[in-house]
This record gives sequence, C-alpha cells and structure tokens, in this order.
Amino acid sequence: QVQLVESGGGLVQAGGSLRLSCAASRRTFGNYAIAWFRQAPGKEREFVARISRSGGNTYYADSVKGRFTISRDNAKNTVYLQMNSLKPEDTAVYYCAAGPGTAVVRTEDYDYWGQGTQVTVSS
Repeated sequence: QVQLVESGGGLVQAGGSLRLSCAASRRTFGNYAIAWFRQAPGKEREFVARISRSGGNTYYADSVKGRFTISRDNAKNTVYLQMNSLKPEDTAVYYCAAGPGTAVVRTEDYDYWGQGTQVTVSS
C-alpha cells in the first residue's frame, strides 16, 4: 500500500506559477511510475504528466508541454509538478497517482491515488 499526499495548490493569476508536491508514504516509492492527472468540474479526469521510476523519462500532455515540468526526488519520496504560464483552463483538482513501470496515460493503470489539491487560475 502506498499513500500519496498532494500539496501546493492554490489561487494564482493567469501567467503565474505554482509547484505541486506529491509525498509518498513508502520507501519503495522508487518502484513506481508517478503521474499527475487533473479533473475540472463536469469533466473527466485527464492525464497531465508522467515520470518513470528512475526519473529518467518524462511524458506530457500536449496541453501542458513546455509549461509544466515533472520531477522526482526518490530520496525524499516526493514528486513535483512545476507549473508555469498558467492559464484559466488549467483550473482543476490535481491528483498524483502511482503505478507500475508500464503505466503511462490511462487512469486505470494506476493503483494508488492521492486526495487531490485544488488549482484555480484567475483571468
């Protein structure tokens, strides 16, 4: 069992930045690929970014490519999502998820989820 806790959300103006953190409970954190997803009101949960177990490979949704950066510190059992040039359409609850090395963009491939953190971008 892996418990994930997100933090760092908040209210920011368009063009601003936020850094989200996802802290894991287990020292085997490095065995899991980690992804960020988001869900806006009335919409389905969508993939945002994913990082491999070692941190050597990353993958982004087209909508955030060039603006968001995912990284991880396995010594601290933490994954980060640096979000720059935020837009109102980035407003959503952001979730981190842990899954096997084969998990990439599908929600069903991830085994563990955090409770989410709200990001609101005002225009």
